Amino acid sequence: MSALNSILIPGQPLVLPKGPAPKFGSGIYLKDGKARASLIGVPKNEGGTISLSQQRPHPPAPSSVVLGTITRLSPQQALISITVIDGIPLPHGEEFTGVIRSQDVRATEKDKVKLAECFRGGDVVRALVISLGDAKSYFLTTARNDLGVVFATSEAGATLEPISWLEMRCPKTGRIEKRKCAKPPDL
Repeated sequence: MSALNSILIPGQPLVLPKGPAPKFGSGIYLKDGKARASLIGVPKNEGGTISLSQQRPHPPAPSSVVLGTITRLSPQQALISITVIDGIPLPHGEEFTGVIRSQDVRATEKDKVKLAECFRGGDVVRALVISLGDAKSYFLTTARNDLGVVFATSEAGATLEPISWLEMRCPKTGRIEKRKCAKPPDL
């Protein structure tokens, strides 16, 4: 992905193309000699003028990859507050609700899943939308290697580090906690 095709957030510096200095259009401002984004969007270079076109969030649809925070756990399902859809963050205050049912956590041994060993409240999870679900929420799955917990804190308050697809370690105490970890995209 080139620098001009990546999504920028407000205040993020813009990587300028080599060659003559471009002109700046809408969505870009200068601060401390650096071009920065003033809104969420993708930069476009048209005729030597770089502008930022705003990316508008859309509701989750089947096959959308979402990021969200676990808000409630029960033995049958985990509720998630969805805040990012297909890499585009939702505006502050807007969110959707998702549900991960116990049978949708992993592809194998579905009947042996214990949600308390896969997620905890406050965990940030990457999931895939399977269907629109009921009137209140979307059905989600973490049954792929790249889906699952991407960020979690330990009981000691430290950021957990994944050590396998089923476990994370607290760097402060060395204690191992069970989670359904997402494989990092670059591995």
